[in-house]
Amino acid sequence: MKRPVRWLAIPAALAALFSLVPAAHSNPVRTPLAAPVTVTGSSGGSQSSQCGFIPGSPNQVVVVNQPTSLRFKLQGQGQPTLLIQGPVNRCVMADQFSGGMIDVPGVWQQGTYSVFVGDRAQTSHPYTLSITQIN
Repeated sequence: MKRPVRWLAIPAALAALFSLVPAAHSNPVRTPLAAPVTVTGSSGGSQSSQCGFIPGSPNQVVVVNQPTSLRFKLQGQGQPTLLIQGPVNRCVMADQFSGGMIDVPGVWQQGTYSVFVGDRAQTSHPYTLSITQIN
């Protein structure tokens, strides 16, 4: 009598386990901010947008509970871009004179914002994004 093939149980168990793991992105940041928030990662992605090549899911989500003055500051290598989608949409691209620095201050309306760190050349580089509440 042949034994049933049990090795199929291992891939099935792994698939079930990984389906329970959430997507790899940061927890939403909510205003008011008690302290500046700093996020690091790799820029770019495979999706072409008006703001360069971005990842399929946001690098950070920011929930603004009431109109709030915030500063988004990105330091990266390559040709970084910062796309912020929500009630107010912004796309900022670093130029050849900025040294990979993008600074976006402003008053942000209530709502949920998806923040994407992209790259104009569809390459990937390390970045640091800081989000600060301006008082």
